[in-house]
Amino acid sequence: MDEPTRQETEAPELVETLAASRAAFVRFVRPRVESDAAAEEIVQSAFLKGFERGGSLRDDESATAWFYRILRNAIVDHWRRRDAKGRALETLAAELPASFEDAQLDDRNRACGCVRALTTGLKPEYRELLEKVDVDGVSVPDAAGQLGITANNAAVRLYRARQALKKRVEDTCRSCASHGCVDCTCAH
Repeated sequence: MDEPTRQETEAPELVETLAASRAAFVRFVRPRVESDAAAEEIVQSAFLKGFERGGSLRDDESATAWFYRILRNAIVDHWRRRDAKGRALETLAAELPASFEDAQLDDRNRACGCVRALTTGLKPEYRELLEKVDVDGVSVPDAAGQLGITANNAAVRLYRARQALKKRVEDTCRSCASHGCVDCTCAH
């Protein structure tokens, strides 16, 4: 039978020594991180790392001093990860619209620029109703009231206006209409 290695004979002693000092390790980490939970997590991770690297303990070094070095490195790693996550979240937050309404506005502003230009070729009553309902978000009955027509008449007029605009888009921007492009590249 083979002779046990230094690491195998010292592993139980290392575990006992570190486990006995667990509360002190948590007290060491706690003021250096944002929460009790983070401190506990760091100590647990350091325990795993320490037990995996138990063989790296030098003869002239105490297990406790060696483990504090592991804890310091774990704290630094913790803050590096948090900073990286924070920077990533800040970048994402800067890219995202502030609200759902802003997102809708961005979508509306990104829509094919030629579509709005194409409404100028429509009948004025079609153009006016399309702008009120589809651009400004006014309800059909409210738009009808503003235009002095019945809600039924406004609904029919809106349907015809959308059909006329669809035809103009298809005729003018055939590639955009067939591919569903957001950024129109056609020359009209």
